[in-house]
Amino acid sequence: MQTENRYFPQSVPPPGATLAEKLDEMNMGPKEFAIKTGKPEKTISEVLSGSSRITAEMGVLFQRVTGIPAHFWANAQAQYDEYLERRKMESQKTEAKAWLKSFPLKALQSLGWIEKKNNWSEDLEVLLSFFGVGSIKAWHKYYFEAQLKVEFRISLTHSKAPEAISAWLRKGELQAREIVTVKYEEQKFRNALSKLKPIVAEAPKDFFISLQNICLAAGVKVVYTPSLPSASISGSTRWLNDNPLIQLTGRYKTYDSFWFTFFHEAGHIILHGKKDIFLENVDYDGASTQK
Repeated sequence: MQTENRYFPQSVPPPGATLAEKLDEMNMGPKEFAIKTGKPEKTISEVLSGSSRITAEMGVLFQRVTGIPAHFWANAQAQYDEYLERRKMESQKTEAKAWLKSFPLKALQSLGWIEKKNNWSEDLEVLLSFFGVGSIKAWHKYYFEAQLKVEFRISLTHSKAPEAISAWLRKGELQAREIVTVKYEEQKFRNALSKLKPIVAEAPKDFFISLQNICLAAGVKVVYTPSLPSASISGSTRWLNDNPLIQLTGRYKTYDSFWFTFFHEAGHIILHGKKDIFLENVDYDGASTQK
């Protein structure tokens, strides 16, 4: 990727200001201009005040009356819109910086999950891209209000370190996307669990690869995602599209704990519904204590 240097002016006048100057030059009032363009006088007044946009259609009409090309009005409006958006983003700087500080950015960068940048605004862009959302508000709706989930819903509102947990969940989602598997079949998965018992006992060096391959043959994705600081999670189970995903951390760094967590997550897949998400060792809204 190439970095492009761009100049962003401190202020940009609304296109209506240019229109006002032109009308003054033509010795024409808003009412007459409205009649000649065929637009309501109220619309022209709002354009002049900057409270209404100049549309592509209006740009063509304005050209016919003022002689100023339609593309000029389109460009002027686009520049003004961008200016307003950047001003809005500037006003949200405090919120953005606080949001960034709530994440273990150094850990995310050292693990290679996100790229290290030079300033907060670039860090913000990278983190939003990592989550695949367009704004902090959208992230909040996704992980706190559970508005955007299709296959499962979760609210981390009252969890400890919800930002770190959301990053961990997102990384697992990205890992799962890279794995191609077959349609899930419960009986095949039950059989796969029996096939895993000798691997548990023998503990070969490539046991995790064997685990993944045996589960994939039954339509179950298994990924390892390192835990993040303050996110004391050992594993999770959820469904992405029509395939279950088991995400493990190896939190306790012991062989028996790893396998206990795996079989625990496998139990969720066989016994519980597709709409549920299970996070081990983490309190979250909507968690089923019974399950």
